Amino acid sequence: KSTSSSLGALLKSGRRNEEALTSFEYALALKPDHADAHYNRGNALKELGRYHEALASYARTLALRPDFAEAHVNLGNALAQSGRLPEAIGHYETALRIQPDDAEAHFAFGNVLFQSGRLPEAMKHYDAALRLRPDFAEAHSNLGSALLQAGRREEAIRQYTEALRIQPGLAEARDNLAHLQAVPPAAAKAKN
Repeated sequence: KSTSSSLGALLKSGRRNEEALTSFEYALALKPDHADAHYNRGNALKELGRYHEALASYARTLALRPDFAEAHVNLGNALAQSGRLPEAIGHYETALRIQPDDAEAHFAFGNVLFQSGRLPEAMKHYDAALRLRPDFAEAHSNLGSALLQAGRREEAIRQYTEALRIQPGLAEARDNLAHLQAVPPAAAKAKN
């Protein structure tokens, strides 16, 4: 690793993304084929909300290292943020072929599948994320949302409850559970 790339990673860990970006760009000026610097540059750009530029950095990373699973996941995330869900799905599939035991990849893939209306597949990936990381509160919450969409209210309540046991301040799970508890099951069925 170059010193500039290492400095950039340190700055990024301190949420100093603009400075980190400058450091990664300097590292790339010295060594344009530095895959990790392209990847880290993409992460800094994504944090700054500059998704179009992040996409280019992740694509360059993968041109240099096609088996870089985390780059596939982050490119998938940036594509999803840009509304390009079918392309994102392809990168999550690739990431999971390379690294099948990646809970974050399963979670992100589940989110995009959920957004695409593919509930059974989304639930499968949330379940996989939870098998790998049982304390993954956001995965419990999102599985709860998918179960609710599928009409499985009691299972959804259990998932939201578990998410809040793990992370009591998780707003989405708290709000969804409060809504479910405020609406009796019969009234919820009448709405559907």
